[in-house]
Amino acid sequence: MIRRYTLPEMGAIWTDEARFGHMLRVELAVSRAQARRGRVPQEALAAIEARATVDVERIEELERTTDHDVIAFVSQVAESIGPEGRYLHLGLTSSDVVDTALALQLRAAGELLLRDADRLVEVLVARARAEAGTVMMGRTHSVHAEPTTFGLKLAGWAFEVDRGRRRLAEAVAEIGTGKLSGPVGTYSHLEPEIEAEVMSELELRADPASTQIVQRDRHAALITAIAILGGSMERFATEIRNLQHTEIGEVMEPFKAGQKGSSAMPHKRNPILSERVAGLARVLRGYAGTALEDQPLWHERDISHSSAERVILPDATILLDYLLVKVAGLIEGLVVRPERMHENIERGLGLHASSRVLLALVERAGLSREDAYGIVQRASLAAADERRPLRQLLALEPVVARSLSLADLDACFDDARHLTNVPEVIARLDVLVPAGSPAERRRVVDAHR
Repeated sequence: MIRRYTLPEMGAIWTDEARFGHMLRVELAVSRAQARRGRVPQEALAAIEARATVDVERIEELERTTDHDVIAFVSQVAESIGPEGRYLHLGLTSSDVVDTALALQLRAAGELLLRDADRLVEVLVARARAEAGTVMMGRTHSVHAEPTTFGLKLAGWAFEVDRGRRRLAEAVAEIGTGKLSGPVGTYSHLEPEIEAEVMSELELRADPASTQIVQRDRHAALITAIAILGGSMERFATEIRNLQHTEIGEVMEPFKAGQKGSSAMPHKRNPILSERVAGLARVLRGYAGTALEDQPLWHERDISHSSAERVILPDATILLDYLLVKVAGLIEGLVVRPERMHENIERGLGLHASSRVLLALVERAGLSREDAYGIVQRASLAAADERRPLRQLLALEPVVARSLSLADLDACFDDARHLTNVPEVIARLDVLVPAGSPAERRRVVDAHR
């Protein structure tokens, strides 16, 4: 992944030094297990543990001749050890080391992503509670529907991220799986007990029935979970972009001092971060497709997945890390404009009350639903075309005037009635972040700094 979208902690997980360092961890754990069985002399093990080092430049130099990165790695580490290096890699095939080391990298990356997701949930919950009473127009098909609150919208986002977090956690737990079962999974060179000991030391699961590799359904599940979580963030970003339209103007991305929106138009304040989120989420969906294609390998394995994984596994985790962090900052700094929300509700001429008038005519006046619907729809269309308040036109409808008192009609246009049950939904956020918890208090303190 390019540096522009790589945050330091996640980037460090995917360096060549980190990759070969994990491979060395696997080799050392195997050497210790072999030494316990007398296959590696204790003095050789001592030399291996004391002198084994990774030199990425030397590995690259050797690989130019071997055209095999694992052989180059083993040769370089053996060089660093000296004569005792001949005991390195005993009974192992390349994928024993590569897939087990990859599990260590992916687990580390996954744990960082889960921390990121935890923080985003906390941010969304805190902002949802803060905006619980910020009334705005709800829209379906991009058309005014009924009032909602911005806090309720954010609550939905918080629960969606939590679902994504739980999918991701399951995939991360499963991806922490290694194997030392040899060229075709038969333990032809190392017995299963060595695998069990090494996986226990590395705190990984042992694949119960591997081939030459750990099967790629696990990796597909991980990248798919990443793509789904990225898709959630694109949904949030798309909503922010829509609400920032000049004609709507209900929220705006934070815009720091000195920031520029356009080289030609000084007035521009563009939702560039939301647009970036949308673009990168598309990349993640592409990676998910590639991960799914990596599942059907031939026989006990082929190498068609390897080249793709060198791109998609680091890149997908790096991009999701970037997106989770940036979206958390976006939500924290989002500018909410309640006055514009109120203006847009007023601009709607009360059409959003049509459903309440419909119910009142059915329940109180005894009209059939079809007749009541026709009356309200006719008045609503006229209100929209003539730009007149719906309540004014309904009051002139003879059937409505006979059926509903002015107080009854006014009650239909009382927006508070639409929002009576919003507090119950907001209270459900307690299952994510209990109200008054240390996490929530941190968010409040940070918001006022």
